[in-house]
Amino acid sequence: MALERTFSIIKPDATRRNITGKVLSIIEASGLRVVAQKRIQMTKEQAQGFYAVHKERPFFGELVDFMISGPVVVQVLEGEDAIAKYREVMGATNPANAAPGTIRKELAESIEANTVHGSDASETAKEEIKYFFQDHEIVG
Repeated sequence: MALERTFSIIKPDATRRNITGKVLSIIEASGLRVVAQKRIQMTKEQAQGFYAVHKERPFFGELVDFMISGPVVVQVLEGEDAIAKYREVMGATNPANAAPGTIRKELAESIEANTVHGSDASETAKEEIKYFFQDHEIVG
């Protein structure tokens, strides 16, 4: 196993319902450490840039609108095999298919408002972290 970092967003549906602490509790109970974190209000330009990979998809506009609908908490998580671990902790994208005890099974409202985002690969994680954080903001 390798110590690595991954990126996480606690989405507007979670901040609106004031459950960021519950999400963090599940993350930390899994053994992952938060080494950088900030609550931000994403601009439309930030959301469009972050989700640019989806810009040709029919849901792109709705996704951007959702992500700018309220504050989000962006985070850098660290731990052994952090990317795979966090994807396991998040659960399936569709909460109906997520395993019990995962963030999405326990806390998500729907497939559209599924509470969290996490990187899916090492290169993606590095890009996503750099999109929101400067090196000096990450304390590990």
